Amino acid sequence: MSKISNVLTMIEYLSSGRKYTIAELSEKLEVTPRMIRVYKDEIEKAGIYIETIKGPYGGYVLNQNINVPKRFITPNEINLRDKSIFNLLNKAIKEKRKCFIEYYSKDKKNISKRTICPYDLILLGDEWGVAAYCEFKEEIRHFYLNRIKTIKLLEIF
Repeated sequence: MSKISNVLTMIEYLSSGRKYTIAELSEKLEVTPRMIRVYKDEIEKAGIYIETIKGPYGGYVLNQNINVPKRFITPNEINLRDKSIFNLLNKAIKEKRKCFIEYYSKDKKNISKRTICPYDLILLGDEWGVAAYCEFKEEIRHFYLNRIKTIKLLEIF
């Protein structure tokens, strides 16, 4: 795997709250123990601090809640037509902003206009989606990113 993939995988393991030894992480990531130390330094440069427990029962522990998108092993590639929609929704989630979207119906014949408060990007089968509060329906809904025709960032909610 690439360095960035290994770093994300290491964060994913550590975000479980479990303590991992350097040997366990190097075995899981199939790299040397030295590379685990390099990955730890890189993660900490990004502002994610990993606690080091010293001694014979020591290891690494992550005592922060880190929101890393979950990765799934699927035989098919995950379908995403427009990465700009993904990036705008990610920005809206980070900045806690509402979005105005034009959304295709399932049969792609009708378009509805919605104001949503996005909470998280999720995988819906083999497609990206967003979990969001829909002001029109007044409930939490899931929207497929590939069915969003247009998106516009609005004010903070």
